Amino acid sequence: MRILMVEDAVDLAEGVVAHLGRAGLTCDLAETLEAARDCRAVQRYDAIILDINLPDGSGLDLLREMRASADRTPVLMLTALAEVDDRVEALDQGADDYLGKPFDQRELEARLRALVRRDAARKEEVITLGSLTYVLKDRSAQLGGRQLDLTRREAAMLDVLIRHRGQYISKARLYDSLYGFDDADVGVNAIELYIARLRKRFAGSDVAIATQRGVGYRIGPADG
Repeated sequence: MRILMVEDAVDLAEGVVAHLGRAGLTCDLAETLEAARDCRAVQRYDAIILDINLPDGSGLDLLREMRASADRTPVLMLTALAEVDDRVEALDQGADDYLGKPFDQRELEARLRALVRRDAARKEEVITLGSLTYVLKDRSAQLGGRQLDLTRREAAMLDVLIRHRGQYISKARLYDSLYGFDDADVGVNAIELYIARLRKRFAGSDVAIATQRGVGYRIGPADG
């Protein structure tokens, strides 16, 4: 899951980014509306944490832009404005949830997960591919009835592959799903390492990850 946090209080924002990272979520940080627009221009997000009062305008402006362009990415407003009228305005403009400052990091994480689950409600909760069973809500997997003890990165990669099963996913897209902008020192070739690890876990089963040079990777039946 990849999150964009739009917040100019750097200490608070960095604490949230670190907490979400420990929880297995990739979180990019934008301190201004302009930076948030730049992030959205090059990356798709599962949810956005959006402050209202920003140095170059109101977060509600970005929210209105998103909804006007039919972008339904879940948005959690995070702000010190606690009046009922402020909450009502944000929700009327298309926000999905509202959390006032100060807040508990655990509640923020729980609300984000709830928003993403709600957004994906129309999709399958459990995906079965041969002997592989994958549970979307907690990114857990079983192979032939045996639980796979996946690392955080392995689980994130499997999540992208299995949500797009049967399709080739580029190395660059997998990289974007696993790493944030602050991980610039991690090369895109790290993807090959995690592909190799997943292939080792699937060895001898009816599930395989295929490679098409110059295109990407695809998960599917071993004989496919």
